[in-house]
Amino acid sequence: MATFEIPISDRIDSEIDRLVHQGEFLNREQAIEELLTMGVSTYSTPNETEDGLDDGLFSQVTDDQQDPARRDDLNDGYSF
Repeated sequence: MATFEIPISDRIDSEIDRLVHQGEFLNREQAIEELLTMGVSTYSTPNETEDGLDDGLFSQVTDDQQDPARRDDLNDGYSF
């Protein structure tokens, strides 16, 4: 396992201590490792996609919608 030393702000140090004291983590080492792992996992390369998510998921919703004025099968009985 690699080890390193970095300076962190007093605020972050206090937050880590608070989480450990509240029982969220067993100790500071576990807290720092898990928090770093969570932070790194939020970043992904452009080639990676999450399982189950399609790149066109959100554009499909707008593609499926139709403009009522352009529909050919619209026959509401009114004519001009």
